[in-house]
Amino acid sequence: PLVAPVFPAGKEPLPPGISEEERENFLQAKKYQDYMTMGMESCAAKTVIAGVGGFGIGAFFSLMSSSFAYEDPLLRGHPSGELSRTQKASEVFKEMGRGMWRSGKGFGKVGALFAGIECVIESYRAKNDMVNPVAAGFVAGGVLARNAGPKAVLGGGVAFAAFSAAIDL
Repeated sequence: PLVAPVFPAGKEPLPPGISEEERENFLQAKKYQDYMTMGMESCAAKTVIAGVGGFGIGAFFSLMSSSFAYEDPLLRGHPSGELSRTQKASEVFKEMGRGMWRSGKGFGKVGALFAGIECVIESYRAKNDMVNPVAAGFVAGGVLARNAGPKAVLGGGVAFAAFSAAIDL
């Protein structure tokens, strides 16, 4: 009596408002929706999205901070003497572009690293709780500080884990 009805695959009742003639189109749209959902839940997609988003945020921060920079590239000595207005503008934009690329690359790397590690930990543990971002923060912080020695790896891991925990609270 309290058993859910079981329908053969492809013969489930249609949602209200969809006729039997539209069943094939509905099932095809549902199939594509399931593919998109599976793709967005994959660790590779999460890593790429976080990397691209981090790159964009880093480039934007650099663009905003370059307008407040104390170091003016125009004040540096230029070997060719006096620059025209278009050459000065070109130098400013090149400097801004280099800064945006550098900052975007760093933010993107950190975002992709953290998101990828967190997704792998979440998949392995099959849980979605506070342990995942803290553990991912510890591992990511350690990886980012790997060239500075073992103390820096431990310190970087603890600092990144604490930051990640503070953000998720």
